[in-house]
Amino acid sequence: MKIFNPPRTNLQASNVILGMMRISEMDDQEIRALVGTARDAGINFFDHADIYGGAHGCEKRFGDAVTFTDAEREAVIIQSKVGIRQGFFDFSKEHILRSVDESLAALNIDYLDILLLHRPDTLVEPEDVAAAFDVLHAAGKVRNFGVSNQTPGVIELLKRSVNQPLAFNQVQLSITHAPLIAQGVAANMAGLEQSVVRDNGLLEYSRLNDITLQAWSPFQSGSFDGVFVGDRENYGPLNDALDDIAAAHGVTPTGIAVAWITRHPANIQVVLGTTKPARVVESAAGSDIPLSREEWYRLFTTAGHVLP
Repeated sequence: MKIFNPPRTNLQASNVILGMMRISEMDDQEIRALVGTARDAGINFFDHADIYGGAHGCEKRFGDAVTFTDAEREAVIIQSKVGIRQGFFDFSKEHILRSVDESLAALNIDYLDILLLHRPDTLVEPEDVAAAFDVLHAAGKVRNFGVSNQTPGVIELLKRSVNQPLAFNQVQLSITHAPLIAQGVAANMAGLEQSVVRDNGLLEYSRLNDITLQAWSPFQSGSFDGVFVGDRENYGPLNDALDDIAAAHGVTPTGIAVAWITRHPANIQVVLGTTKPARVVESAAGSDIPLSREEWYRLFTTAGHVLP
């Protein structure tokens, strides 16, 4: 497992993250087995959000099932997100502070290692966010901050007021859902859908500003359109490439799908959504596979992306 220091933090983080979005119906033993498997595979990073499983539902399941000694707590990274409410987004100071307190209580911990603003609130008042972050940081309730699904413009707007570094941005990325990367490869190609810029150059902005990207839905073919690994009907050439490259590196195609993301020099983390321990092990094996440029671009093109 690759462990690295995300810029502008004091963290030592695995580049594979276990997302806890789907644990609400699991029992304590199943949750402990999932978390234990992740720890054994070298994953020290666990991702939550206040809305997963209903209001703080998955956080509470995690907090009820998993307990840490002081030393164990210092060795893991627990991240949560705030801002999505029923029918609207809310980055108000009052909601951020209240939700973080509820997250800490549900998780049964004293602090979050990272808090992310979940989806862009177009009614955001940066001064309000800054005031909330200052309170949380001063109280020791949140050690690091970031955003999720947000563009360079939104981040710059927040940075005008927020005192703490916005060190993370969690965004959707997989081999088949990769406008973040693909648009730059086909820049300025008139009439080509791939060349349309959808995020104002977020990848390059993140690298220039030391923001660590976290890739959610790393196995999804599109926006929740299903998993591409093993889907030979829609992604035959890609799965042929996954099989060949997996065999060459002694891992499964799932591991290679992870490696395609982690190979990028932007040091992108991969957020897993699985509840199956075996899939966690397969995914973790892709953490530090040194794909060659030829292998990486073969996966890119067989996924349907264009090299001009």
